[in-house]
Amino acid sequence: MAASSGIDRIGPGDLTELVSDVGRAPLNVGAAIFFAGENLRDPTTLMVVLTERLVGIRRLRQCLIEPALGLGRPYWIDDDHFDVDAHFSQVRCPAPCDREAALTLAVDAVIRPLSRSRPLWRAVLVTDIADPNGHTALVMVLHHVLADGIGGLAILAHLVDGVDSSPPLREQRTSGQPNARELLYDNVIGRLHTFRRAPRAVARFPAAWAELGRGAGGRAPRCSLNAPTGVRRAVGTVEVELGTVRRAGRRWDATVDDVLLVAVGGALGTILHRRGEFPPDLVISVPVSARTADTSGQLGNRVGVMPVRVPLDGTPEDRLVAVSRATRLQKTNVRGLSAELLGPVFRALAAAGMFRRFVDRQRRVNSFLSDLPGPPSTITAAGAPVTSIVPLIVSTGNVAVAFAALSYAGTLTVAVVVDPDVAPEVRDLTEAVREQFRSIVASAQ
Repeated sequence: MAASSGIDRIGPGDLTELVSDVGRAPLNVGAAIFFAGENLRDPTTLMVVLTERLVGIRRLRQCLIEPALGLGRPYWIDDDHFDVDAHFSQVRCPAPCDREAALTLAVDAVIRPLSRSRPLWRAVLVTDIADPNGHTALVMVLHHVLADGIGGLAILAHLVDGVDSSPPLREQRTSGQPNARELLYDNVIGRLHTFRRAPRAVARFPAAWAELGRGAGGRAPRCSLNAPTGVRRAVGTVEVELGTVRRAGRRWDATVDDVLLVAVGGALGTILHRRGEFPPDLVISVPVSARTADTSGQLGNRVGVMPVRVPLDGTPEDRLVAVSRATRLQKTNVRGLSAELLGPVFRALAAAGMFRRFVDRQRRVNSFLSDLPGPPSTITAAGAPVTSIVPLIVSTGNVAVAFAALSYAGTLTVAVVVDPDVAPEVRDLTEAVREQFRSIVASAQ
């Protein structure tokens, strides 16, 4: 992405995320990280430590600059007027001061737009939470152009104790303000590199098409949960033991992701049945990371998508076997290649001013599910143990219900994020996900 002269351009995946931010709610991602410990009765030390570590991540001190037409993709430069206090604040948990209130505050932080004139993140330290499993929470919000899920975990890794944060997230490029001549030259060289890679992209088309399911099944079923979304979001959470879910999946030669797809698909089916709708299946899109070991510690977006048709009829065993078979057929040796097909299409729609119309009326997916592998053992920050991590996403277009899952220290947390004006049944959905997990585990015993 730095074709010459060290200009820190965003990548194709980042550009897709940037131009896709046209919905009523901003395209942000985030997490609520809960801490416990007696020392958090006074969170001053935690605030100081987190501030120091956040400031130490160079990308969080940089602005995104959009050059004039013909001068290439946007690029990152250091913010000469960076003020951490404009990004990191501390508030008391609102009444009734419980975990649910803290999560409501977290969702509100995620759906507030981030200023394009400053570094694209915010953080809120929420104190005085009346929950024995978490007295304080850090709400971290990033614009999606800054990082995908794995990139967000890379930031988390530099906030906790025992991690060497130098060099921070491997961002070592120069960042001075380039002039128009330098930008033009860099853009020309970058385009030449793109042309040179074109034959390779063509050769990878079959694998990319396979990841997208080769168009299997055509359109997604119509349902009332697919309606243009607004600015509000609500969240519910489900926590299950990761080992139990993994063992249940292995019983039917399925992965944790397969179990998640069946659980959230079944929960959506439960709500639709109560609404008097009985589709035979739903299409749920899951991200597919294109990262390698060399890029796991970097920010940016390197992710494709894999739409999976999840059956709603039959026993948990039947549905899990069907989903497992489908995902095995769609997975390829080089993952995330679908972005090479969808990215140019989305960017073309955005350039024509048609992207919002497209996503508000799309008929390809009914819901989204992301699943991230978090730290396998307990982590701490300023000596305070992290008790749980709740991932938060904002779906766009006409997808009113989305799911984000993250495993941490043996627990799998699933966040059910809804537009309450289209899907007010957030509590029912949360309980339906929990019941689906129970059914799957029981069927495997």
